[in-house]
Amino acid sequence: MGYVEQLRDLAERCGVATAYEGWDKAKREVSVETLQHILAALGVPASSSEEIDQARTDLEFGPWRRTLPPVVVVIEGAEATIEVHVPHGDAVQLWVITEDGDRRDAPQLNIWVDPREVDGALVGRATFAIPPGLPTGWHTVHAAVGDDPDGLPIAQCTLAVTPARLTTADRLSHDQRWGLATQLYSVRSRRSWGIGDLSDLADIAHVAGSVHGADYVLVNPLHAAEPQPPMERSPYLPTTRRFVNPIYIRVEDIPEASMLTDEAHHQMRALAAKLAKLNTDPHRIRRNSVYRAKLRILESVFRVPLSPRRRGKLDKYLAEEGHGLLEFATWCALIEKYGAASPKWRKTLRDPEGVAHLRIKLADRIAFYSWLQWICDEQLATAQQVALDAGMEIGIILDLAVGVQQGGADAWALGDVLTTGVSVGAPPDAFNQQGQLWNQPPWHPRRLAEEGYLPYRDMLRTILRRAGGVRIDHILGLFRLWWIPAGASPAAGTYVRFDHEALIGILVLEAQRAGAVVIGEDLGVFEPMVQDYLSARGILGTSILWFEHGDHAPIPPESYRRLCLTSVNTHDLPPTAGYLAGEHIRLRAELGLLEQDEATERAADARDRDAIIQMARDRGLITDDADTEAVVDGLHALVARSPSVLLGVALVDAVGERRIQNQPGTDESQYSNWSIPLADGDENPVLVEDLADHKRFVRLVRALRR
Repeated sequence: MGYVEQLRDLAERCGVATAYEGWDKAKREVSVETLQHILAALGVPASSSEEIDQARTDLEFGPWRRTLPPVVVVIEGAEATIEVHVPHGDAVQLWVITEDGDRRDAPQLNIWVDPREVDGALVGRATFAIPPGLPTGWHTVHAAVGDDPDGLPIAQCTLAVTPARLTTADRLSHDQRWGLATQLYSVRSRRSWGIGDLSDLADIAHVAGSVHGADYVLVNPLHAAEPQPPMERSPYLPTTRRFVNPIYIRVEDIPEASMLTDEAHHQMRALAAKLAKLNTDPHRIRRNSVYRAKLRILESVFRVPLSPRRRGKLDKYLAEEGHGLLEFATWCALIEKYGAASPKWRKTLRDPEGVAHLRIKLADRIAFYSWLQWICDEQLATAQQVALDAGMEIGIILDLAVGVQQGGADAWALGDVLTTGVSVGAPPDAFNQQGQLWNQPPWHPRRLAEEGYLPYRDMLRTILRRAGGVRIDHILGLFRLWWIPAGASPAAGTYVRFDHEALIGILVLEAQRAGAVVIGEDLGVFEPMVQDYLSARGILGTSILWFEHGDHAPIPPESYRRLCLTSVNTHDLPPTAGYLAGEHIRLRAELGLLEQDEATERAADARDRDAIIQMARDRGLITDDADTEAVVDGLHALVARSPSVLLGVALVDAVGERRIQNQPGTDESQYSNWSIPLADGDENPVLVEDLADHKRFVRLVRALRR
């Protein structure tokens, strides 16, 4: 076997694809350079035959060098085993301590495996059955040498027992529900400070639920960005996915704000009045100005002493979020003091002893950033309760981004659990023909497992604690992700596999505990088994009308999946009125993102679009002389013909907006991504107060229910 064949064999063993099928069904081979780079990022040198031989040996003997695997994830009620490695001839026993403190002894199975010489010593393998009847949850496996039932364990690992199926969507099965999808920052009210906030979210939920009969509001990722301006605009490129961006705080709703000094209260009212003028700006969201002003007042509110009851609530929150919150708040304080470009980040600010010393010096700032997260948590809880009180079945659905910034809080706190030297992205496809580079480090599959998946679990728990549901952006990434070597183009990447049974299982476990619905954004290129697997685990898929095509014609909505959220469009496309006008092609042509000429693109787009409109005409939902509004209404009535348990209405469609929120593959020098305020088709601002009796909104809801 030559070097290239050896390299490809090793890559496949490590879960790195050596070839893949693109969006056009053509098979593409992955280059030697890409495979070498991806393997190196995984900690597997493979630049020579000698290194490949060593890597294969390490893969083979790795499990034998550990008494227990780093983590075990199983499905409740399913038979499962665990392998234990000890010096050959030693007796060994295994037991599980459940999270409730119960001990369950594991029976050893009569499975003989020949011992192996590992690093000069003979090692034996014993196989045990996972004790039957274990409840779902996070347990601990213990192994001890000898026959003494009270023997001291020599090793332990995490055991996650996950539900076979998430049942939280079962309550939706008796009737089709609909809800709003919106970019929260873009929806202002008369009380906003120039950007939509968590109080606005509560009001949107109240109006959508009590007036229009919606059952949920799906919002963009609310993940934290930089602790001080300037701030990253994309909600899909956060510094952490676990905590919330304080820009969404409604300052006046903090109880302590009413106890500000006269001077501070006057300053708060003056800033609120000044920034309120931005609420009617139809052109751009001014994040940095808004956040800078909010931080000034939040600093003053933070200084107001807490009552004993409020102090008790804060202390409880700090205890629940624990070390993860401390790490995040520490990073915020360090960024505030030193900036992101300081050379100290290379060593001093990554040294545990140095950071421990700085925690003492920066204790007040760490307390401030921790307090901000408590306020976010309280206001999110209020929004969810308002949604439920308005009659919503689900309430607030939060969006979970694919990853985080390369130099953000998670990259600092989680260390080598995130992979360096590569970025997550997407290969070229029909809508992004040059591919996408997202500048996000992926989970390192092996190191995440070695951490017992706890960083992943804790992230999910924090997100789910104040939500009725979560949308997993690009849920295909829990199966495989497109990794791009640093400095390479998106087309030069390849797929890297993850243990999807573990990642999906943990997601199901945490969502079941939180009582939350899970929606997977499963669009794009995926393997045939993915959608069936997600459905079997109780996770809803996603269907977008424009993307539902067979080989030669659009798929009738009556044939869509039942366990699914179906909508006409998505935030990466223009609002439906803009899509009908070909805004996505015009913009991509203007920015040089097309791989073929604009006329050809428009012709292909018109063919697909007209075929879908014709489906609605055939069902009597659109007349031949329908104007744009009537076509938009008819398309929403069309998706309502699907059996999908959830329907989605983009708020931009409900008010007649035409402008696109985000053009994938562009930066802020090319387009104002994630900064377009909510407006109607004439670019007149639409405020939260306008939504209850907005004529366009009422008409679209009526069409959906038709």
